[in-house]
Amino acid sequence: MLFTMFVLFLFGWLFFHSIGLALHLTWCAAKVIAALLFAAALPVLLVCLFVAGGLLLLVPLGLIGAAFGILKFCA
Repeated sequence: MLFTMFVLFLFGWLFFHSIGLALHLTWCAAKVIAALLFAAALPVLLVCLFVAGGLLLLVPLGLIGAAFGILKFCA
């Protein structure tokens, strides 16, 4: 349970920081790719949370982390 709460907190923190970083960038390929990763991460988080749980919660965290890394590289 504690691991799940930690992953949810980290997901939310990275998600909102990535959204803020995306708003500072102009439209480019990196922003489009990051937007697709954002759109895929939230449903994956919900499915992993309610169906699988455990270490599979790290999958959506990896998607958001990849989006944040792409945006940070271009900023």
